Amino acid sequence: MEIINMFNRGNRKIENDVKVNSTTSGGDNYERIKELIKDADAVIIGAGAGLSTSAGLQYGGERFESNFKEHINKYGLTDMYSSAFYPFKTQEEKWSYWSKHISINRYEFKENGVYRNLKEIVKDKEYFVLTTNGDHLFYRSGFDSNRIFATQGDYGLLQCAKACHYKLYDNEDIVYEMIEKQKDFKIPSELIPKCPVCGGDMEVNLRKDNYFIQDENWNVAFENYENFVSKHKKDKVVFIELGVGMNTPSIIKYPFWQMTNSWPNATYVTINKGQAYAPNEIKDKSICVDDDIKLAINKIL
Repeated sequence: MEIINMFNRGNRKIENDVKVNSTTSGGDNYERIKELIKDADAVIIGAGAGLSTSAGLQYGGERFESNFKEHINKYGLTDMYSSAFYPFKTQEEKWSYWSKHISINRYEFKENGVYRNLKEIVKDKEYFVLTTNGDHLFYRSGFDSNRIFATQGDYGLLQCAKACHYKLYDNEDIVYEMIEKQKDFKIPSELIPKCPVCGGDMEVNLRKDNYFIQDENWNVAFENYENFVSKHKKDKVVFIELGVGMNTPSIIKYPFWQMTNSWPNATYVTINKGQAYAPNEIKDKSICVDDDIKLAINKIL
């Protein structure tokens, strides 16, 4: 398996096609995972959108429809994921939607216990979290902030849309002011976030274009992750991948496969309903659990 890890500040590369071998879960897998974690020197968690979905953070269905009924009627929006890319005609309209999107997904959402139970599983272990989720749930659930690397940004932060400088700004106060004062699907023009340096528009700090800002905190988190990985590469390590699909596999999935293959004492565990698989090259070092993440974590706990 020739997978080359090209992390380089969030950019990775896969050289050759990976032959995938699908496996199924069984009752014994949970006992095996428990024993692996118990005996591990370190646990590295890789978390994608599927983990937050299992925690109740649904971007579609009733949760979307109940919170955005009026926006749906006006713009024909179908879910919160695609709505994030909707071409609103004005900044006033855009932030009318985005203020609500941020408030319910970053500040108000109460997870159903999945994150807290996951923390309970690893609380006495050397652990690190690598996540593509921007919902801040690992931080809010009590995981050590020095052991989290959120690679794709945070709903709670604003940046210059053109990245004219590398500073991020908390947005909670302005978000709730936008919600309070908006009318007819528009916020007051004076509330449009403007860059304090260049005067241009601001954006939510999410990796969606070449202007994504990686500030000092991002770089510290990256270095913490690199140091953790370097420290434990010869130890008994369990990679636990939760809800990671093929949207951005080069950030978590491919590197986990590569490290499992090259590290002598590593094991790869993936829990993902309908998407639990591993390459043939690491078949004997993998446990693939095709199950609901919330139920699986409860069983492991």
